[in-house]
Amino acid sequence: MKKRTIYSWGASIVIFLVLMIVTPTIPQSQAYHDFADQRSFFGIPNALNVISNFPFLIIGLIGLVLCFYPDDYFRFSLRGEKLGWTCFFAGVAAVAFGSSYYHLHPDDARLVWDRLPMTIAFTSIMAIFVIERIDEHKGTYSIVPLLLAGLVSILYWRFFDDLRPYALVQFVPCIVIPLMAILLPPMYTHSTYWLWAAGFYLLAKVEEAADKPIYSWTHHILSGHSIKHVCAAMVPVFLTLMLAKRSVQTERYTYEIS
Repeated sequence: MKKRTIYSWGASIVIFLVLMIVTPTIPQSQAYHDFADQRSFFGIPNALNVISNFPFLIIGLIGLVLCFYPDDYFRFSLRGEKLGWTCFFAGVAAVAFGSSYYHLHPDDARLVWDRLPMTIAFTSIMAIFVIERIDEHKGTYSIVPLLLAGLVSILYWRFFDDLRPYALVQFVPCIVIPLMAILLPPMYTHSTYWLWAAGFYLLAKVEEAADKPIYSWTHHILSGHSIKHVCAAMVPVFLTLMLAKRSVQTERYTYEIS
């Protein structure tokens, strides 16, 4: 591992420790579990918040299958890409189970299983972006450390009731990925799909925050949180379409070889 990489990781750790020292703890609000739509259908409590997770399972499984069958369908050309995207789609598929389990009876203990697969997806995407936009070797080596960082952030919240590390893991990609998509030259065509995915994720966060107002505006038909699940599932949909359509950009490839 090059010294520059070691210095980068060291600087990141130092910045994180400084932030942990100078910022106050963020406990998990119990009001978070009080969702607007608590109706039961067919014996399923909080039914729409549970059922609306189904799209994650479908697109996650589709992505996983296409990562391996038919052979090389996504035409991965960089080291570590297949591993990164496999982790991403596995995380997406697992969201369907973790989030459904949580919404059946929302509490802190079950919220762990909601957040864990989402964190796998977030951190995998960060590694994928490093592989594609910065350096394939550094990105490949970052997959496991980033996944572990996500896991530690959840364990830290659960044991110390402090959301600061988890907030960094969740929101840093929301800032860094769109910036990298805009500022760094893409390896592949159809990179605008990244921005569509980011836009739907932002929309999902707005709908999550407006859970109860949306439930009121729709006359108690749909809540913001249920709609949020559907919009969030559009993120892997757009990324799957991108993987299916993209090809290596000839101009950049020629430049790198020369």
